Amino acid sequence: MPNLATNYLGLDLTSPIIVASSGLSDSIEKLIELEVHGAGAIVLKSLFEEEIIMEMDEQMHSMTSRPFVYPETFDYMDQDPHEDTLRKYLRLIKEAKSAVSIPIIASINCVSAQKWTYFAQEIEKAGADALEINLFVLPTDMNRTGDENEQIYYDVLKTVKEQVALPIALKISPYHSNLSNLIKRLDDMHVDGIVMFNRFYSPDFDIKNLSITSGQILSSSDDYKNSLRWTGIMSERVKCSIAGTTGIHTSESIIKHLLAGADAVQLASVLYKNGPEYIDVLSKELYAWMEEHNFKKISDFKGKMSQSKSNDPAAFERVQFMKQFRHFVM
Repeated sequence: MPNLATNYLGLDLTSPIIVASSGLSDSIEKLIELEVHGAGAIVLKSLFEEEIIMEMDEQMHSMTSRPFVYPETFDYMDQDPHEDTLRKYLRLIKEAKSAVSIPIIASINCVSAQKWTYFAQEIEKAGADALEINLFVLPTDMNRTGDENEQIYYDVLKTVKEQVALPIALKISPYHSNLSNLIKRLDDMHVDGIVMFNRFYSPDFDIKNLSITSGQILSSSDDYKNSLRWTGIMSERVKCSIAGTTGIHTSESIIKHLLAGADAVQLASVLYKNGPEYIDVLSKELYAWMEEHNFKKISDFKGKMSQSKSNDPAAFERVQFMKQFRHFVM
């Protein structure tokens, strides 16, 4: 039987199928079930930068309002027995490391490199195998330049890298003036992995009630194309790991990302729709495809269809497609 093992962020995984940060990964019971069904690693449900800063400010206010404050009371993680959101998260990491054998990747969702970054040290102490930082910087501020938007990515990576030895993955947006340059610079700064791409909240309009509503929350099976394109473009040009995500619902889209050069893929929406047991289905189909093509291990075909190995490298970059419709018949 083929071997599905791969290496992501310097971590040895038994499968390239990673469960993405979501409500699927917020309890020990769920983590155990995901491992049973063949997940190679799990990204825990994200903490938000705002949560970390708010709870830190509340705790500091509580301490400084006491009659007698000693320096020791500012050791934030050791004071006050009340288990807030941050302690619950650290406890989840510790218990997860005892409950499952696959890598556990912590996750923080942020928009800046401000006061929250200290918490990466606590995540490292709790035993997480890696940290994924999901940077949600939607470029809507007309007073901020593209360079200023991208500087946030560099600042976050630099600040966190200075504080921990954990492998760091950045889950990034495709909204950049020069995405390849951004990824290359992050690689030069020794990011351990890039996850392409995060999924933004999408507003929609209710034209009956004239109100703003939420767009489709779960991805669709056709949403993987942009991730596939950029995986293929960057995979042979950077040293860091690459994981594709968003719209990966089938074994076919998993295989395509591996052929493009991804080390792993991250799934969530398809597991919401079909349950954790669907990982078994995807794994069996991946096994069958590898056997059909006589591939014994992932490395036998990983990157085989990346841009640098393609007979038609321009196909990855072509964006004008009107000529494809010239002879199109309905």
